Amino acid sequence: CPVLDPVMYWGSASLIWLPLFLWLLYTMIRRYKWQTVWILLFAALMIFLSDQLSNVVKEWVGRPRPTHEPGLTGIHTVYGYTGGAYGFYSAHASNNLAVAIFLIMILKNQYRYFSCLILLWAFFMAYTRIYLGVHYPADVVAGWLAGGLIG
Repeated sequence: CPVLDPVMYWGSASLIWLPLFLWLLYTMIRRYKWQTVWILLFAALMIFLSDQLSNVVKEWVGRPRPTHEPGLTGIHTVYGYTGGAYGFYSAHASNNLAVAIFLIMILKNQYRYFSCLILLWAFFMAYTRIYLGVHYPADVVAGWLAGGLIG
């Protein structure tokens, strides 16, 4: 859908979400003061683990992304974006759900609808990967499972 192409492309980018993460950082600093340093340290470690585990599994499984599958023709790409060679499992889905679960455990009592909204964000991020043609749905589901456990 030409209207959704830029939404999915830019929605999948990390930088566009910077205001959200700055607000979350502000919220954590206000609530947890210096303990926020520990929260950020564990969050960085969690994202590193989630991302690197995904890369190891991608190389181990070696399943091409839809955009790199020789048998699939006519895959619609947005702005020519095709991703790396392998796609199982989605690091975006894993990283974002890990962050969402982690933040829910930290901030769930701060805001009434926070859990629902941050999970919607994580699911949107994962869906963009399918929309952009760089992951199969199973890649995203496996990423959610890994991210949920890591988070």
